[in-house]
Amino acid sequence: MHSQQSMFDVIIVGCGPTGAMLAAELRLHDVRVLVLDKETEPLSFVRIVSLHMRSLELMAMRGLLDRILKHGRQRPVGGIFAAINKPAPHGLDSAHAYLLGIPQPVIVQLLEEHAIALGAQVRRGIPVASFEQDDEGVTVELADGERLRSRYLVGCDGARSIVRKMLGVGFPGEPSRTETLMGEMEVGVSQEEIAEVSGVDRRFWLRPAGVGIYSVVIPAAGVSDRAEPPTIEDFQQQLRTIAGTDFGVHSPRWLSRFGDATRLADRYRVGRVLLAGDAAHIHPPAGGQGLNLGVQDAVNLGWKLAAQVRGWAPETLLDTYHAERHPVAAAVLDNTRAQMELSSTEPGAQALRRLLTELMDFNEVNRYLIEKITAMDIRYDFGVGSDLLGRRLRDLDVRQGRLYDLLHRGRGLLLDSTERLTVSGWSDRVDYLADSLAALDVTAVLMRPDGHVAWIGDDQQDLDDHLGRWFGQRR
Repeated sequence: MHSQQSMFDVIIVGCGPTGAMLAAELRLHDVRVLVLDKETEPLSFVRIVSLHMRSLELMAMRGLLDRILKHGRQRPVGGIFAAINKPAPHGLDSAHAYLLGIPQPVIVQLLEEHAIALGAQVRRGIPVASFEQDDEGVTVELADGERLRSRYLVGCDGARSIVRKMLGVGFPGEPSRTETLMGEMEVGVSQEEIAEVSGVDRRFWLRPAGVGIYSVVIPAAGVSDRAEPPTIEDFQQQLRTIAGTDFGVHSPRWLSRFGDATRLADRYRVGRVLLAGDAAHIHPPAGGQGLNLGVQDAVNLGWKLAAQVRGWAPETLLDTYHAERHPVAAAVLDNTRAQMELSSTEPGAQALRRLLTELMDFNEVNRYLIEKITAMDIRYDFGVGSDLLGRRLRDLDVRQGRLYDLLHRGRGLLLDSTERLTVSGWSDRVDYLADSLAALDVTAVLMRPDGHVAWIGDDQQDLDDHLGRWFGQRR
């Protein structure tokens, strides 16, 4: 039995995108973080994931975007709702109105390097055996018997989360009924031959994904062990069954399979243990939302958990994590359910798809659906007020350059056009910038570290109340 020497503020189980991002967010506030991952090596199988507008904004807020852009491929943010082929809508309210396709191992590596550079410890090949919490913290026992102690524990350990199971949190929803193969590969036939066959089944497509490379999505024959990646032979066989030809597919870049299981954890927090990312919610990859949802969980939770550790969190701050993020995940589960229905070959679903395809010719409808999938429509409930209250703020031009450049340290920010207001007493947690704000048509805004607007107004007393609500007592 090892002794309980190591004391951390937060132990994170799972070093995927959510765990790595959360570790980095906590380190911005000098929280002692250990990330444990049961895999010895990061997952190497390459699957291209999409970073959506909101995630790109968060990366810009933390000074990571330029680094990430070098490794990805930008494309227009159109045609991602149920793969209904429409151009990108006009009028998207973002400086980053595009999709970034990037290999999953690359984004995970970049986020992990970012966390380590900020001082997080990462230990791989370390499965967690059990944990127990008390009033002061959490004792974590590792598979080799070593015991670690931390003040909080966060399960970012994926769909089969050990932390969620041990915590006994319910994970209601629907199991997988169908399974789909997805990958990128070369084909042995011409574009014309592909075009002739591609409309056979809505759940099947071949699309160009680069020079000589095609993205292939096709229903699998049955529901199998998801841990086993499919083979090129599986693709050939299914293509022959559904399309009558295998298109001469060969030389795959990456292959994977996914099911349509849809589940949402009952609670994101039990005492000192929290859940984030796929440990809290799973859904089909329609619209490519999963990784984005997890990273956004991390940015919502990070500063709140740090505030708790550093001792300035208002009483209810940590509870707002579940209150804000659980409904967001529920909405994502609903839109993926809807998209899966629209890909069904049933006549009713096909009729609905044709109707929606017509409706998406209206820019407002197209934009509404794209903003839903890319998390641009999120508005947290901060009470009655301007339409901007509770929403994220776009990357504005400010006196010092760009707004998001002022958020790299993960602190709050007051933008004040009156130059009368002050964050005195909170300046260790909240930055101040006097600026005209002409683009916004408001006097002053208080932004949380996650970029959401927490207050709008011009009255110092009212501002102080809201500083207290989000950033604790005046010092």
